[in-house]
Amino acid sequence: MFLPSFELKGKTAIVTGAGRGIGRAIAIGMAEAGADVALLSRTEEDLKETASHIEKTGRNAYIISTDVTSREEVERAVASVKEQAGAIDILVNNAGMNIRSQAFDVTDEEWQKIMDTNLKSAFMMSQETGKIMKEQNSGKIITIASVAGHVALRTGVVYAATKAALIQMTKVLAFEWGKYNINVNSIGPWYFKTPLTEKLLQDEQYVSDILAVTPLQRVGELEELVGPAVFLASNAGNYVTGQTLFVDGGMTIQGF
Repeated sequence: MFLPSFELKGKTAIVTGAGRGIGRAIAIGMAEAGADVALLSRTEEDLKETASHIEKTGRNAYIISTDVTSREEVERAVASVKEQAGAIDILVNNAGMNIRSQAFDVTDEEWQKIMDTNLKSAFMMSQETGKIMKEQNSGKIITIASVAGHVALRTGVVYAATKAALIQMTKVLAFEWGKYNINVNSIGPWYFKTPLTEKLLQDEQYVSDILAVTPLQRVGELEELVGPAVFLASNAGNYVTGQTLFVDGGMTIQGF
């Protein structure tokens, strides 16, 4: 039998930023593939909505209201998942934000907020769950990066810096932790229909510019990120590590 297993039955996943958008879609997708899912976000009400979808699949949803930029709260959340589920098999670092400013206009406060939310949180979550995965001698870490970490976009220099750093962090962690049977990969999306992009995607000229550099000539649907995430989390992705899978309709072929 050469067809690998894409199932996540018996696995426990953590998804940060699981209350909305990409995080919610991936969390539900992990549950549909058979995993129990710990949902992390600051906003508990959003997590309850995600949990209701997961519970319909028959899987467990652990709601943990967490500020993932805080070391203390990250440690507490990871310990809580380990205590409740007994193991942590998958981590999806999805929490993120952007402030669209030209470089001359970026403030120190904006810089630090984006760095903490996008980069620091992903490292701390990887570090804390990685300790458990090392003890287990198994684990999958998936970080949501961006095409902005690979090609230059019009605005968002701090966002781009964090996403480029996440791609490099993925490589280094994969290199260091491969001997513990921990796979570390990232996914680089282009534009998808989410609450964060909703306003931008109402601008017809902006959408036209996006489609002009996207060979598939459309914006992505959230479910189209779920398959790549499940692949990297499952046995099907066991020999893939240190990679960034761009889910971008072909955008990174030419840039924007």
